[in-house]
Amino acid sequence: MSTSSDSKDLPPIVTLLTPAERTRVDAIGEGYYHALHRENVDDVIRDLKSREIQAVLVSVNCAGVHAGRVASLVREFPRVPAVALLSELEAKTPHAVLALGQSGIRRLVDVRLANGWRELRGALMADSVNSSQRVALGQLAVDLIGASADCLTFFEMLFTCSPRISNVRMLARHLYLLPSTLMSRFFRVGAPTPKQYLAMARLVRAAWLFENAGYSIANVAYHLDYSSPQSFGRHVRAHLHMTAGDFRARYDGTGMFERFRAELILPHLNALRILRPMVATPGWIRVESTRTYGSE
Repeated sequence: MSTSSDSKDLPPIVTLLTPAERTRVDAIGEGYYHALHRENVDDVIRDLKSREIQAVLVSVNCAGVHAGRVASLVREFPRVPAVALLSELEAKTPHAVLALGQSGIRRLVDVRLANGWRELRGALMADSVNSSQRVALGQLAVDLIGASADCLTFFEMLFTCSPRISNVRMLARHLYLLPSTLMSRFFRVGAPTPKQYLAMARLVRAAWLFENAGYSIANVAYHLDYSSPQSFGRHVRAHLHMTAGDFRARYDGTGMFERFRAELILPHLNALRILRPMVATPGWIRVESTRTYGSE
């Protein structure tokens, strides 16, 4: 069995389930996710606002009581995957399934079937990289055709790493590099700095989160590990010259990602195609050890 400490390192899902369903969901999720079992939708919404949730799982058996509030949840948090669970068939089940469908939940897993529990685990884990991230990373792979594998890995990490990685020092540590080494490799090819890429990628991630109407500016600041909403506001103003409220009104995730591409990718394709951010090239060791390139 996983320890409590281990479970905290797993992606969390939040559930509205019967006691019997909770036991099975915990069992199949061992080592894959950490289930937070709640009694009502208000508690689920509090979890969504206070932490990054992988998915929401709702039992068909709970639909009759919670269907109206589930509809509000799906409407306010459309970017958080919601899955319905069918574990038994009763007279009220067809009506409950219809109610969940009308609430906006589009995926139902029938665990009465032989492979149902395995399918459920796959459904809950399928969005560890969300749909917006997949689209963004796919576009970058097209933009950077001919770039090195570790260059592509660097950009993938910008959009999928822990929000706690918020500065170049932490980014370099995550890549097992010295900050000066990482910065010098971008400098040598004439690309923008790692700090610029990280700062703008964090704003793209913020714009994705703001697509969930249920998130306040404070919620987004918390999710992205800013020290306060004011700190997030200063970051937005420094890089976009607007308030956090204006940023939310002006940019969705797609719009902010297109700005990222327009400013930091497309004008620098030649440099990025020769960039090796995580692999040294001949002649760099001496230069990196004797020169300092900017600050974090």
